[in-house]
Amino acid sequence: MKTVGIIGGMGTVATIDLFNKIVLETNAKSDKEHLHILIDNNAQIPDRTSFILGDGEDPTYELVKSAKNLEKIGADFLAIPCNTAHYFYDVIKENVNIEIINMIEETSKFIKSKNINKVGLLATSGTIKAKVYDNVFENYDIEIVKPNCYEQSIIMDFIYGIKQSEKSFNKEGVIEVINNLKEKNATNVILGCTELPVGMSMLGIEGNFIDPTNILAKACVKKAKQES
Repeated sequence: MKTVGIIGGMGTVATIDLFNKIVLETNAKSDKEHLHILIDNNAQIPDRTSFILGDGEDPTYELVKSAKNLEKIGADFLAIPCNTAHYFYDVIKENVNIEIINMIEETSKFIKSKNINKVGLLATSGTIKAKVYDNVFENYDIEIVKPNCYEQSIIMDFIYGIKQSEKSFNKEGVIEVINNLKEKNATNVILGCTELPVGMSMLGIEGNFIDPTNILAKACVKKAKQES
């Protein structure tokens, strides 16, 4: 089987979530049937959203460094459990000689396979401003419905609260944002930040969620088991 390399630390909880989901998606009957997974939990990667919004350090150097490190120590392909980091996907790809699974592309294919043409998007302000999903979804004719500015502030507080290990969240506000997306006929909602699946589970919020982390996990298992 091929070796998975995970560019982690964006954040660490989200990295753990991908690792856990890969393990759960692997149909292993013994320890030896699980995948070989290398993780570079590079918590020093500068905040992607801050950079995109114009008030933070460029994360490109650290992202590329992690990718190269993973390739050097034996990763056959890479996964990036951070939606916003896919803004830098092309430049990372240019600096390594191994494949990088594109979580946004995989999510697009999944949605199209379900004949869904309109989705809500919960994500960081960086992902939204950089049109990380828009630029891919337009190739699949998938319409995106996004929160308004006030609702986006609620989602950002939720995301960064998880990153900062907060214990108290505005659960009612998050639910209201989701319900407002549903009122705009976006009954399926993408959890477009890798902290969000963790957060929804923590708060016990359920819905017609599309989880890119889980989609990425499935793609990693499939890729690892592919014949060369």
